[in-house]
Amino acid sequence: MNFIEELRWRGMIHDSIPGTEEFLNENKVSGYIGFDPTADSLHVGNLVPIMMLKYFQQAGHTPVALVGGATGMVGDPSGKSEERQFLSEEVLRYNQECIHKQLTHFLDFDPAIPNPARMVNNYDWFKDIGFLQFLRDIGKHITINYMMAKDSVKKRLEGDSGISYTEFAYQLLQGYDFLHLYQHEQVRIQMGGSDQWGNLTTGTYLISKKLGKEAKAFAVTCPLLTRADGQKFGKSAAGENIWLDPKKTSPYQFYQYWINTSDEDAEKFLRIFSLRGREEQQAIVQQHQEDPGRRQLQKTLAADITLLTHGQEALDKAIELSNFLFSRNTTREALQKLSLDQWEEVSRQSTDTISISRSRLEGGINIVDLLVELGITQSKGEARRSIEKDRSIRINTERWEDSSRQLNMQEVFHNRYFQIQKGKKQRFIVKVVE
Repeated sequence: MNFIEELRWRGMIHDSIPGTEEFLNENKVSGYIGFDPTADSLHVGNLVPIMMLKYFQQAGHTPVALVGGATGMVGDPSGKSEERQFLSEEVLRYNQECIHKQLTHFLDFDPAIPNPARMVNNYDWFKDIGFLQFLRDIGKHITINYMMAKDSVKKRLEGDSGISYTEFAYQLLQGYDFLHLYQHEQVRIQMGGSDQWGNLTTGTYLISKKLGKEAKAFAVTCPLLTRADGQKFGKSAAGENIWLDPKKTSPYQFYQYWINTSDEDAEKFLRIFSLRGREEQQAIVQQHQEDPGRRQLQKTLAADITLLTHGQEALDKAIELSNFLFSRNTTREALQKLSLDQWEEVSRQSTDTISISRSRLEGGINIVDLLVELGITQSKGEARRSIEKDRSIRINTERWEDSSRQLNMQEVFHNRYFQIQKGKKQRFIVKVVE
């Protein structure tokens, strides 16, 4: 695979140093991308650089994921208007472990293959470097003029908050990362988002100043993704991050994020986040254009990226849950198949979730009293009409036509949930509470 050509057709190239494509076609090398360890999970916004590493490995090169344990203590000013809060080494190490676990879903770390992925932490080489040593060995190679010309620095200098020396020096730290990896890990290319171009080129510049112009170092950036509706990529409609950790963002919510993308975005995102080749993707786009109502683009996109991020079992459950929540013709068998976790997700997602105490059900409760108590009907008369005349009440999909019938815990799944339907459109998820 021609790595640069692969990125090009996928719409993932923004800038690259001249000669990068030719160098990668002629050499199998190591390349790295840095990840911010200030949270214990990566999020959807990190998926583009992750996929860059994925395609890099598929092209036969060796991907290196750098977790910025040292730079995470400082903070990158790129795209930021204020300085971040510092984190302890203990917290950063924990976050690194969590990030590594997530990256194993995308990258192959198996040492038995020719180009296994590696993870490094820049704290490991920064922790023993003294301030004076760093100034003497690194600082003297980069002028203030060069550092101030970077866009990330200019924007902060022009803003109200200014920029601290700590953040101003960030590009030196990232530049040294590249130099260290070049010398000790045979890394020849650094990749990242387009907002990182200044930091990346500081690294290549430092390598040439420190090691001489014959030292070949390269950089590639991808565009920063935007959504067609102007909404920030990687955020939910409520403005919350879509995390890769299933405990922070459930696989169902993750799947739904992609299902709800526009046609324009889905076609663009499919090229970036699906491992399918060009011809197969073109066929999917053609199918979608012939019948947009089937939303083939969105379904393929959501399935491919959820499978990659969370695995087959989580994808299957996300699809099952989606079918349940958006279908009014649910069967009892479908209800029985839902795990407790899935019922919990249904409860969170449903706008009609109501509660009843366990004590009210354990001894049995009359269906008429239950409907009134839960507010499903306004009176006992309305409840009886709904049951006996309209025949519109279903408990767990079973039609109830006897207004004297009792409901008890036998109707409750996992000792916690059951469903009541009133007519074709109203569906209530009932949660049993202590």
